[in-house]
Amino acid sequence: MGPAPTAAQGGPEARDDLHRRLSRIWAPPPGLQGFLTAVNHRAVGLRFMVTAFIFFLLAGILAVLMRLQLSLPLLGVLSPEGYNQAFTMHGSTMMFLFVLPFLEGLAIYLVPLMVGAREMAFPRLNAFGYWVFLIAGVSLYTAYLFGYAPDSGWYNYPPLTGRGFRPGVNIDFWVTMITFLEVSALVAAVEIIVTILKQRAPGMSLNRLPLFVWAMLITSLMIVFAMPALILTSLMLALDRMVGTHFFDVAAGGDPFLWQHLFWFFGHPDVYIMLLPAVGVVSTIIPVAARRALAGYTLVVVSMVVVGLLSFGVWVHHMYTVGLAMVGLNFFAAASMLITIPSAIQIFAWIATLWHGKIGRLSTAMLFSLGFIVLFILGGITGIMIAAVPFNWQVHDTYFIVAHFHYTLVGGSIFPIFAAVYFWFPKFTGRMLDERLGRWHFWLFLVGFNLTFLLMHLTGLEGMPRRVYTYLPDLGWDGLNLLSTAGTFVMGAGVGVFLWNVLRNWRNGPEAGPDPWGGHTLEWATTSPPANYNFLDVPVVRGRDPVWMAKEAAGEEPPRPAWLQELADTPDPVRENIVTSVLAAEPEGRVILPGPSPWPLWLALALSVAFLGAIWTLALVPVGLFLAFVALVGWHWPVEEGP
Repeated sequence: MGPAPTAAQGGPEARDDLHRRLSRIWAPPPGLQGFLTAVNHRAVGLRFMVTAFIFFLLAGILAVLMRLQLSLPLLGVLSPEGYNQAFTMHGSTMMFLFVLPFLEGLAIYLVPLMVGAREMAFPRLNAFGYWVFLIAGVSLYTAYLFGYAPDSGWYNYPPLTGRGFRPGVNIDFWVTMITFLEVSALVAAVEIIVTILKQRAPGMSLNRLPLFVWAMLITSLMIVFAMPALILTSLMLALDRMVGTHFFDVAAGGDPFLWQHLFWFFGHPDVYIMLLPAVGVVSTIIPVAARRALAGYTLVVVSMVVVGLLSFGVWVHHMYTVGLAMVGLNFFAAASMLITIPSAIQIFAWIATLWHGKIGRLSTAMLFSLGFIVLFILGGITGIMIAAVPFNWQVHDTYFIVAHFHYTLVGGSIFPIFAAVYFWFPKFTGRMLDERLGRWHFWLFLVGFNLTFLLMHLTGLEGMPRRVYTYLPDLGWDGLNLLSTAGTFVMGAGVGVFLWNVLRNWRNGPEAGPDPWGGHTLEWATTSPPANYNFLDVPVVRGRDPVWMAKEAAGEEPPRPAWLQELADTPDPVRENIVTSVLAAEPEGRVILPGPSPWPLWLALALSVAFLGAIWTLALVPVGLFLAFVALVGWHWPVEEGP
């Protein structure tokens, strides 16, 4: 960071004047207008996280209903059609509406702070991505409430999703809204990539990036390459259903395996798209708890890159039973096992950091991080098992796969998400969460999770297939299913404790101060919550742990470069940020950023007319596109930016 305030700005009065001017420039409009037009990255990031968590609660309710249905044989809690809709909505919510949007929202909030920027690269595009996400999610759940929810699983395999088997609009909602949702994911990914590569603080070269920022950069690049495959395949299914094409119709020369190849080319990288941000979260929390830099920084970065690359070469292990050649299966089995090596590097780096660190009292964030490590190891062990072709043939489409899947995704994503909330909640709100309630939350969720899903390994080995809404008695599954259902309620109790903790302390919790944990990354160098402009002085980074270095320097750092003063002293009342080079973060200029605008919302609404309208009549598609053109004209209409 910089030297004493007087060296940077000429004294307290000058700094107060600068604070007032920047606050006026970066302030959002008041009231409803401010809510609808906000583009600030912290406001948008919080909206992503809060909205995604609401969808998580809805997915949890669906999970409880499914477990109640399966707790004993031949129950009637849900009808067969209701069960199909419930498990489809549960899977689609967790995969598309909760984990990835929450993690992208976390990145949207934190990445500019961590890299020393005042805003994301394209603020209006950022807001547009949120409105798209909100409209798509609300549309899916509205369809569910009216009985039109998708009902063929979150994977929607043809030919079962063709018009011949699913003549209603249920699947149409899925293919259109999932395509719409991926637009939001791609928008956020582009935002994050450009912000990281071009708007870092001077001196923050790539080898000084915080590991969470590295994780989000790799994740965003993976999104750019993986999501188009899902967009393409969902559009092809939409055309088959709405226009009469035959991409997946065998009788007309199509091939349903094409769907599986394209879908899992997205689907398996998507597992690591959700995992790598979790790796970044844990790699940030553990050094703070251990009071030392992460062991093997370079190896951890390289391992994340390798995971990102290898994740695109393992998709066929979802297709071992479809009759592909053994030569191909052996290749994908080897790749599926090989990807465990970089994951193990990350685990050993965390263990080494803790081994050589000085851990005091375990915080709730640290407990969830340790829970993640244990559960992810267990999920990885079963992952190696099902990567072996003969074993996979025996357990494919049984509850053993359900158990593995949840150990990997719940253990590998949701535990780190809770860790992130406990760790950065003081930065979001300026308040602390109750650590006693946090420990109750952790143990209830951990015990409930293992009670629910550990037993499913046994249920699967006993032969229970997945995606069945009931089963006959005397098959040996009754007791295991009843215990799994009990575990679901224990998990739910843990989530309830978490909700109470958040709601009680959001505004009235103990004040946190700027840096309650003694963090080492730049977000802890500013107030909690940060001012609208993030940083009064543009940070200058001279190491991987800039906050720790600044504390050790105790005002003895070199003088700040004179050119940095230009950004603060500009007389123009506009929002602007510094632009730096990709590799070394050397200053290259300034960029003027747009302020609050209603056009991102209008563009999202216009495109929703095209996407949702296509479900009933294709005539609404050009109408929606015309409205989108009007919104884009308004978006790009030149206006004079002001405070």
